[in-house]
Amino acid sequence: MFKKLPSLINFPEMEEEILKFWKDNDTFKKSLEIRKGSPRFNFYEGPPTANGKPHAGHVLPRIYKDLFPRYKTMQGYYVPRKAGWDTHGLPVELEVEKELGLNSKQDIEKYGVEEFNKKCKESVFRYEREWRRFTERIGFWIDMDNPYITLSNDYIESVWWLIKKIWEKGLLYKGYKIVPWCPRCETALSDHEVAQGYKETEDPSIFVKFRVKAQENTYFLAWTTTPWTLISNVALAVHPEEEYVKVKHNNEYYILAEKRLPYIFEEGTYEIVEKKKGKEIEKAYYEPLFTFLPVDKDAYYVVLGDFVTLEDGTGIVHIAPAFGDEDFQLGKKYDLPFLQPVDQNGKFIKEIKPWAGMFIKKADPLIIEYLKERNLLLKEEKYTHTYPFCWRCDTPLIYYARSSWYIKTTAIKEDLLNNNRKINWYPEHIKEGRFGNWLANNIDWALSRERYWGTPLPIWVCDSCGHEECIGSYEELGITDTKNFDPHKPYIDQITLKCPKCGGTMHRVPEVIDCWFDSGAMPVAQWHYPFENQEEFKASFPADFICEAIDQTRGWFYSLLAISTLVFNEPAYKNVLVTELVLDEKGEKMSKHKGNVVDPWIILNKYGADALRWYIFTVSPPWVPLRFAPDAVNEALKKFLLTLWNTVSFFSIYAEIDGFDPNSHFVPFNELEDHSDKWIISRLNSLIVKVKNDMENFNATQAARSIQSFVIDDLSNWYIRLNRERFWKSEKDKDKWTAYTVTYTVIKELSKLIAPFIPFTAEKIYQEIVRVAEKNSPESVHLCDYPEEAKELIDTTLEENMEIIKEIVTAGRMLRNQANIKIRQPLSKIWIKVDPKLEKDIEALKKYVQQELNVEEVIMGSAESKEGVLYHKEDAFEIELDTKLTEELLNKGILRELEHKIQMLRKEAKLDYTDRIKFYYEGSQRIKNIIENNKEEFAEEILAIEIKEGNMPDSAYKKNIKVYDEELTVGFEKA
Repeated sequence: MFKKLPSLINFPEMEEEILKFWKDNDTFKKSLEIRKGSPRFNFYEGPPTANGKPHAGHVLPRIYKDLFPRYKTMQGYYVPRKAGWDTHGLPVELEVEKELGLNSKQDIEKYGVEEFNKKCKESVFRYEREWRRFTERIGFWIDMDNPYITLSNDYIESVWWLIKKIWEKGLLYKGYKIVPWCPRCETALSDHEVAQGYKETEDPSIFVKFRVKAQENTYFLAWTTTPWTLISNVALAVHPEEEYVKVKHNNEYYILAEKRLPYIFEEGTYEIVEKKKGKEIEKAYYEPLFTFLPVDKDAYYVVLGDFVTLEDGTGIVHIAPAFGDEDFQLGKKYDLPFLQPVDQNGKFIKEIKPWAGMFIKKADPLIIEYLKERNLLLKEEKYTHTYPFCWRCDTPLIYYARSSWYIKTTAIKEDLLNNNRKINWYPEHIKEGRFGNWLANNIDWALSRERYWGTPLPIWVCDSCGHEECIGSYEELGITDTKNFDPHKPYIDQITLKCPKCGGTMHRVPEVIDCWFDSGAMPVAQWHYPFENQEEFKASFPADFICEAIDQTRGWFYSLLAISTLVFNEPAYKNVLVTELVLDEKGEKMSKHKGNVVDPWIILNKYGADALRWYIFTVSPPWVPLRFAPDAVNEALKKFLLTLWNTVSFFSIYAEIDGFDPNSHFVPFNELEDHSDKWIISRLNSLIVKVKNDMENFNATQAARSIQSFVIDDLSNWYIRLNRERFWKSEKDKDKWTAYTVTYTVIKELSKLIAPFIPFTAEKIYQEIVRVAEKNSPESVHLCDYPEEAKELIDTTLEENMEIIKEIVTAGRMLRNQANIKIRQPLSKIWIKVDPKLEKDIEALKKYVQQELNVEEVIMGSAESKEGVLYHKEDAFEIELDTKLTEELLNKGILRELEHKIQMLRKEAKLDYTDRIKFYYEGSQRIKNIIENNKEEFAEEILAIEIKEGNMPDSAYKKNIKVYDEELTVGFEKA
């Protein structure tokens, strides 16, 4: 029935065989089909972009996205898993620009938008094969044959429908605001995109002198880290309620906040000559630093701003309404001039003659030098702070006044917060912390992008009267042949409409939309809802589970929730598991730039996917940054996977030898007599309860660690160790069949319990053990139901008492080590003292102490004589171990050691477990006496049919060995 499985296995090779088995049998598809009609568990896949190769950082979220759908499928749920591809936006455009050697929007338009977008479309599936191969290799089951694709006509039409719904609610508008602007990509970014690009940078920190009008040698002192914005300065802001002082320093007078004095001037170098509240110096005029641009309104005076802080700087903020939202709002309040000296490429315009055509950041040192020469700089320093960079091209952003289309998400802030409260976040602190705070400080979503490759913004504007229409379907454009229609630029821009108000011609606005809106629309757009699949959408919304990395709190997690709240006022997902970043061994973020990215294929080819999966599941919870150590994957393989496999191999070897058949030799659990059998079955069922509870709370790490502890500590290192003699003995009695029955049951249930975690190994065990024995069992372990606990077999008292026994054994081994006595050397006695209430239960289990500590007798109580007795105490027990060695005990120790060495030599000689031998030896009289006095036991242990002293044939496998102080020659040959 069973075949002997080797104790060593090449996991990567085995996994390739299992992949072929799944493919040949269409196992994933079958796992879906058998659950159709069952309750649904909805999973959404956050779409990756296939214009870059997958890397080690992608493994973490993808294996968690595989784990829970597998688990829920085995629990009886129908869990459709649709893959998706994110195919629009700046990430795609920038890659194509690099390939084509283009450096600006002007270059793109010169090249041709039509051709450029064709290249973008081609590029997005460049690495689809690599993604598919990677996804399959790590065991992530997801439907990649029928994915949703954000560039498809059906998908875009559903996106338009969502935008029109938002438009109809009056929540889509065009505004002239300060926007985060990328001068390289020449487009605005949304707040959630900006949040993904912050990094630490060093900027100039300068203290600038603004000459006060009509006061000789007197200056307002302001601080800035953006010298280039000084060209646009038209006002200085102070806090109305803070104290401002005029101080004399080196024969010049400076006005600044009193609280900032110690940070600007050394004590004793200045004299306070005047003090006023900020509101008292409002409208005080100063001379402009630069006059490149004419002003058409009153300017260059002090204004009041509550946003002015005294945490750094001077308490006086220079105001340039063209850059920065607070500046912009103050400009409107005071009707200040609007000076825009910077073009959309981030370069100074021709009017700024000294620096015309120069990128603003490159001009900083020249502007500083200009101020120095004119005695308008008090001091210059370097300032390290976090600053937003473009999340894709890594250019520093500027805050730039620009017309843009916005979704008024501020109008639904309370709805966003309420819907967030309905979501279960793992870890929980993100709900009200990182994500909740983000929602509470929400600003309107800058939707439009002044780019080319994206979903076109479906708004048409009348050339004559300015009337605006939002289009929500292709039918509204009069398009019936949607298959041969491309809704992208430039084709969509050729479609004009007749204005319903004045009869004039309407053209589409030139912008495309934020690609994060595309990905956030997937609950609706993946089904081309509402144009078809209405029932499918309703059944699949909202998701029961999503999982992505922490950066998606301001990306996909936000766009999903924002769109579902805007359109349906419901959350798009119920449970979200947030994974942290994958770091290198030193704790640094992996990046190609640093050269510390680990190629996942190296790990997969060397150790296999299950070793990688198990390492990730057990090393730390997914929301803790993962320091990825390739050697630790090998450790997971050796510590857990090989221990598990060795247990299965051990069972298979002896089950084959004895011809065990679960169908005819199965012993009912109500007939179990040995306490270790009852205990391991109880532990198995307790484990099932624990794993299911953890998995229901999306705590895979605790679940996996519990499985690991069971396999290593309970099954391998305890149950199998305790019961080896039952497998080895020659009698095929009920006791032997019971040991096989119990071990078979544990392996069978374990194969199903581990299936969602390590799907390859689980399948291999299931095929080699369960399917061999039970021909009518499901074809694959992944078509089985997840194990259900048998509560009547759980004996928590027995489990607790066995734990005490294990602790006693551990303490006894420690005392043996203390006395420097090997475990194979028998000792005479151990005394055990426990709580009187436990004494009877512990006494019933004492044979395991006797066996594991190799003692002749276990006595409940205390030793009378303390000579040669070592003592140890724990909370639950006290033990005393007699370490005195008699001649009889020493001889038994020599026999045990000799048996062990012969077993090692049998392995060395590559004998089979069942091979009988003829044994020969030459040694001292003592060795002869020990062997002759224990001949029957010795022969049974080493499987010898004949034992002879001397006359060793040449064909024998010979070795000189040492046992204790005895030297002897041994040999054997196959009988």
